Amino acid sequence: MPRSVNSVASRRRRKKILKQAKGYFGARKNVYTVAKNAVEKGLLYAYRDRKNKKRTFRNLWISRINAAVREEGMNYSTFIGSLKNNNIELNRKVLADLAMNHPDAFKKIVAEVQ
Repeated sequence: MPRSVNSVASRRRRKKILKQAKGYFGARKNVYTVAKNAVEKGLLYAYRDRKNKKRTFRNLWISRINAAVREEGMNYSTFIGSLKNNNIELNRKVLADLAMNHPDAFKKIVAEVQ
């Protein structure tokens, strides 16, 4: 009895990888084995950088808050400590947005904390 090979599934599996590799440079886009490695690596980077993005944005927010607070004659750590002591529960994302787009509201918060 001849060997049964499920070529439909094999082709579908390869096409799926090559579709994900669309837009890659050189052999990475059309040679299956190379494309498979490139796609796997790309998916690893995507997973890792979803975590790193959160870190990067937190750093950005802290930098913006620090710059805005220093204009008011305070530094970041004392400002955050004072927020905690006064039970003002605004996260860094909101504070950074206020500092950038609504400086008057941010100045009121700083005045309340001082």
